[in-house]
Amino acid sequence: MREMDMKDFLFEDLVKVDMNSTNKKEAINELSELLYEKNCINDIEAFVKDVYLREAEGDTNIGQGIAIPHGKSEHVLKTSLAIGKINPIEWDSSDDEKVELVILFAVRMVDKTSVHLKLLSQVASKLGNDEVLEKLKSANSPSEVLSVFF
Repeated sequence: MREMDMKDFLFEDLVKVDMNSTNKKEAINELSELLYEKNCINDIEAFVKDVYLREAEGDTNIGQGIAIPHGKSEHVLKTSLAIGKINPIEWDSSDDEKVELVILFAVRMVDKTSVHLKLLSQVASKLGNDEVLEKLKSANSPSEVLSVFF
C-alpha cells in the first residue's frame, strides 16, 4: 500500500480564509456546509451532531489559536479536511484562549482508526512547527494554506 498523502484529503475548495463565523457553533457549521457543497458529507445536521459527540469527549482547542474538531460519521462520503481562518473566537469555556484557525476532520467510519490516526498525526506534526504555524496564520488564500501541508 502506498504512503498516505495529504493531497488525498485536503483540497483548495475546502479551505476558506475569510470565515464569517463569530463562535464555535457557526464555525463548525460553516465548514460543514463547505464539506456538503463538495460532496464530502451527505447531511450537514447529522454530521455536525457527530462532531459534537466528539467535542463532548474533550476540548479540541489544541492551543496556539488552533482547533481541530472532528466528526467520525456515517454521513461522511469522503474522508476530508476543511480548513477555515477566522477572526479570533472563543472555542471552549474551559480556557480563555481564542481560536483563529479551525481544521475540521470529516472521517468515514471505515477510516475511523488507521486513516484517521495517520491523518491526525501528519497534521499534528505540521502544527508542531512554529514556522508552519506562522505561515498558516498569515496565509491569505487557499493555495497558501495548502502549500504549508504539501
